[in-house]
Amino acid sequence: MGLFPQGKGSYGKGMGIKMREELLTVIEKNSRIDLKELAVILGVQEVDVVNELAALEAEGVICGYHTLIDWEKTSNEKVSALIEVRVTPQRGQGFDSVAERIYRYPEVRSVYLMSGGYDLMVILEGKTLREVSSFVSDKLSTLDTVLSTATHFILKKYKDHGTVLSQIKEDEREKITP
Repeated sequence: MGLFPQGKGSYGKGMGIKMREELLTVIEKNSRIDLKELAVILGVQEVDVVNELAALEAEGVICGYHTLIDWEKTSNEKVSALIEVRVTPQRGQGFDSVAERIYRYPEVRSVYLMSGGYDLMVILEGKTLREVSSFVSDKLSTLDTVLSTATHFILKKYKDHGTVLSQIKEDEREKITP
């Protein structure tokens, strides 16, 4: 038996919930953490960590493992854009079918249902501004359910997924006062 209660939506009581949440918190910050180290942090056996990770993956709680890359520090040129999209929800499906049509495009990195002035926020990447603009005008805005779009190009990322990418450098010059 694993370290935590098993089964979708089955969270058990007491320490099980806290340990599961602690496990998720640790791997969210560092998915490459050594399993032995993770077991020590949680105070359990390594096999229990392995079993719990497998259960969390099977339940769909853990959806994937990603590496955060600061592309500005590479020679790979990318343009990122945030697109606000107003849509007409589909009868019986709401926004889900519209969102699915949009997230199936390979350029699309993320799609979020939002409250406020627009319905969906779409984040996408392209090689050039023209490529992103072409996606919006030729693919996204032509969908019959899309009412309007507003495109914002991301100029610089300072913090992404909780990680600071661009530290502000302090002035290292010696201060001289008159």
